[in-house]
Parts: sequence; structure tokens; C-alpha cells
Amino acid sequence: MQNNKNAIQDPVLKDSDEEFKRLVEYDRKYLWHPFTQMKDYIQEEPLIITKGEGVYLIDLTGKKYLDGVSSLWVNIHGHRRPEIDQAIIEQLNKIAHTTLLGLANEPAALLAKRLVEITPKGLDRVFYSDTGATAVEIALKIAYQYWFQKEDNDNAANTKDTPRYRRTKFVYLENGYHGDTIGAVSVGGIPLFHEIYKPLLFDSFKAPSPYCYRCSLGLEKDSCNMACVEELGKIVENHRNELVGVILEPLVQGAGGMIVAPEGYLKRAREICTKNNILLIADEVATGFGRTGKMFACEHENVSPDLMAVAKGISGGYLPLAATLASEQIYDAFLAEYQKKRTFYHGHTYTGNPLACAAALANLDIFEKDQTIIKMQEKIKFLNEQLTKFNDLKHVGEVRQKGFLIGIELVKDKRTKEPYPWEQRTGGKVIMTARDRGLVIRPLGDVIVVNPPLCSTIEELGKMVEIIKESIIMITE
Repeated sequence: MQNNKNAIQDPVLKDSDEEFKRLVEYDRKYLWHPFTQMKDYIQEEPLIITKGEGVYLIDLTGKKYLDGVSSLWVNIHGHRRPEIDQAIIEQLNKIAHTTLLGLANEPAALLAKRLVEITPKGLDRVFYSDTGATAVEIALKIAYQYWFQKEDNDNAANTKDTPRYRRTKFVYLENGYHGDTIGAVSVGGIPLFHEIYKPLLFDSFKAPSPYCYRCSLGLEKDSCNMACVEELGKIVENHRNELVGVILEPLVQGAGGMIVAPEGYLKRAREICTKNNILLIADEVATGFGRTGKMFACEHENVSPDLMAVAKGISGGYLPLAATLASEQIYDAFLAEYQKKRTFYHGHTYTGNPLACAAALANLDIFEKDQTIIKMQEKIKFLNEQLTKFNDLKHVGEVRQKGFLIGIELVKDKRTKEPYPWEQRTGGKVIMTARDRGLVIRPLGDVIVVNPPLCSTIEELGKMVEIIKESIIMITE
């Protein structure tokens, strides 16, 4: 049986040793887990989740664990939320799926209207897909085709020698992550994830990350501040005639290590794009739906992007769903007589799936009914106060927080910022120690990531923080 002695026991669920052994065998023999070194994984006893309840995950033996990463940043209002359960059941009694290619369905239309109403001003069209990576791929393709067709219009009266279709490149950020499909990887900035695929990728320009703790420009943290965005501005100005746009994660680079941009960074990036007549693509896959303390991160600096990708929390952690929102100006560039072939030839089988859209509508209803964003503010303040105490730990280099997005960077030497050797797997050891104490979290290297459900109580948040602190001390001191 699983040896997590300090996890909370639920005596109701009692599965046999034989069932556990059977599932472990199947897991090890047939499954290939994402972002997981399977040689290590199969040597460990797996945690097999069978139920969820509120902010808790429940394993095969009945033990309960706080879901400290919202089941990979998707769960918003807790597991088994009755309103979302019921919305899916009601929709299932009507129809589970029908294509959106040339047809419409009720939940997809209703949700599109709601998304336009709650997202930044100027995003008036919704294109559905099923994951964050596909939402980003769609944004990249729309942006490229927009310029292709716009320049076709602009140059229609010119001679055949006029340079056309010169906009083929994007600017992306170091430490940026936009998903794992080839287009998304082409604008990704994490070498560990992306370097091996370089021969398959299209060329783009890389700008420095707003990672002031480890500034790639060689500046001290206080001096770094906005230097990174000014460097972005230089790259854009030097290449503006060949650029489609800039893609970034507003305010927080999630998979890069919960890197929080300095205040004003996003607003300045918007100004740079506007000045140089290129598009701003906001990847709100991880930051959207309340994670930063506002519904969308762009709201913190009153920024409206030209394209925005959303996913993760859109369905409350129930079903795969994503959307790419575009301005009316971009949408209009695709409208033409049929023979001009300006259609956006892109789609997915489950685009606008009625079950997923029904879950998303119920998710948004709960945001309003529970006043989720308003109630988060006290919890965010509480987390900030508790996390301040981590600065006293001798192997915590920096604590980063924006709303419920938290990264705790562990270092071997606090004074020099020297990281731990990769092979020590310090972050991995901390999260396994936390699991023994009843908390599920994940590391990004030696950055401990915390991203709890927005419905977590102050008591539950306090317990998470306590377990993390104890686990860090046990492993590093």
C-alpha cells in the first residue's frame, strides 16, 4: 500500500491490496506520463487518484491530499462542484457533441458571448479549440494570415515587384512557454523543453525575460526592472517590417518558474506594439480566470491585446476547452468572396464541444454567484504575509507571487544565487516530502510551484504553506 503516513485518512474508501497492485502494474506497464522521466517513475510507488472533493484529491486507499496545483492549474471552484456537475448532466441529456464546422450549438454560442463580455475591450470574436497549445497555434496562424491578407489588399494596386508577405516572424520572450505543439514551441523560450526540436521550428526573435532575479542582461535586480522591456522595444523597432507580432504571458511566466514581470512591463509592451504597428498576442492560458487576482492578467494594466489565448480554468477543471479571441479588425481581414480563398482553414474535431461549453458557462456563473474575485483579495493578502516568512530560510533565493500564482526558488547559496546541481533533484525531493504530508504540488526544476484552487479557504491555504515550509527545511537545512 502507499506509504503516506501523514496524509489525511478517509475511512470510507477501502480498496483491496490486489486492486492497488493491479493498477500499479498497468500504470507501469502501459502508461507514458507527460513531463516525467519514466525510468525514475517506475521505481517509485505511484499515487493513484480515484476521487476529488473540494480542494482535496483522494487516492485509492482513501487518503486525502490538498490539491496545491489545482490539478495542473485548471481547477477553480473545487472538485465535484454540484453546479458544474449538473450543467454537464443536463447537456448530456440533450447531446454530447456536434461539429462546429458549418453548424452551431447553443452552449458554444452562449459562451462566446460571455467570453467577449468579460475579456479585455476589443476582443470581439471567439475561435474554439481544446488546449492552451492549440489556442496559441491558432493565434499565431491567424496573426500571420491577417498580415498576409492585409498586405495583399494594400499592395493590390502596386506592381508585381512590390515586396509582399514580408511579415513572417514573431518576437517571444526568454523563459516563455506557450505549449508543446510545433508552432507553440517555436515561440517558446525554455531550452530544457524546446532546444531539441530546434531543427523543426520556424525562426523568431527572442527578447529577454522579465526575470529580474536572474537578469539575462547582467544587471542587478533593482537595475534590471524595465531594462528588459526596453530591449524588447529595440528588437521590435529593428525588425518591425518583418514582424507579425509579439507573444507573451501577461505579468507571469508560468512554466518558466512563476516569473513576475515588473509593474508597467505589460503596458509598455502594448505601447511598443502599437507604435510599431505589430500585433500583441497575450497568452492567458495560465493567468486567466482569476489566477492573478483579476479575471485576466491584462486587466492589471488596462491592456487590450489584439489576440488572446485562454484555456486551463475556462471549464473549471472539468473538460478540455480553449479559445482564441480576436479583434474585429483581424476578423474582418478574413471576410471576402469565396473565390478569394481567405477562409481560416483551421479546426478541431471537438471545437466548441457542447459539454465543455456547458461546463464553462456554469464555471462563469459560479464566479459571479460566489464573488470569487472579490473574496480572493483577502486570501491573496494572507498568502503574501505567510510567504514573507520564507525569506528567512537560508536556501530560498526568491519568493514570487501574483495572486494565487506562487513560485519559491531554491538555491544552494543564497548570497551568490548558485543553484543546486541538477542531478540532486532538490525541488523533486521537496514535493515528494510535501506529498507525504498530504499536499500535491509540482516543481519547475528547483522552483516550488503553488497554484491552489481559488475556492481554498484561509485555513487550507495556511496548511499548504505550512507543509511547504516544513518540506523545504527538511530537505535543504
